[in-house]
Amino acid sequence: MENVIFNHKTIHATLLKTPNISIKQWAEEDRPREKLLLKGKSSLSEAELIGILIGSGTRTMTAVDLSKQILSSVNNDLHALARLTVADLQKFSGIGEAKAINIVSALELGRRRKEAEAPKVEKITSAQSVYNLMRPHLQDLPHEEFWIILLKQNNQVIKKVLISRGGVSGTIVDPKIIFKQALGALASHIILVHNHPSGNLKPSQTDVELTKRLVNAGRILQIPVIDHLIYADTGYLSMVDENLF
Repeated sequence: MENVIFNHKTIHATLLKTPNISIKQWAEEDRPREKLLLKGKSSLSEAELIGILIGSGTRTMTAVDLSKQILSSVNNDLHALARLTVADLQKFSGIGEAKAINIVSALELGRRRKEAEAPKVEKITSAQSVYNLMRPHLQDLPHEEFWIILLKQNNQVIKKVLISRGGVSGTIVDPKIIFKQALGALASHIILVHNHPSGNLKPSQTDVELTKRLVNAGRILQIPVIDHLIYADTGYLSMVDENLF
């Protein structure tokens, strides 16, 4: 028998010719698509669902392994995953533009479904009802937005109005625009709402001072500001409940 001599280059070349086990080599009941058909969609993990969207992995990772890597980067938080852009996702090896678009599109479809199922609030009865009303507009936003809710005398909603859109840490609010909207709609009361993309519900000193100015202006115009809600994806803070004005 001839002696066979291996050096590190030979070993490296051999390994490159031996790819990881692909999903096609998994047991049928463990493959994401087949598992969905056999056991139903609820049996799949988040990584398996994203793996179906991705379709294929890399030479060294299956689509499911790649999905786990993406989820791990956001601490397995689907809300955080929904904030990733196509460019963010393309930073992962094996995720090209088409795969990134598939993921972003699927998450946006899920967000729109949630929006369509959101309760249609016709009357404000609590801070929670304000939060539910505004969730479809403010969920997953990476920047701040300032909205007002215009109300009739009996707290029925007339309409919601976007006043300004800003950056990650703030947005400019013009009181004249707010009360022009309120006067034009013949509103009896208004509620202020803005989001904190960071998730921190503590109002800044600027938030409190702005609220007090708007409350004072509302008294003069006889259009009371009845609350200012700070929105985050994980909850809310009502300035009235916290006695901040």
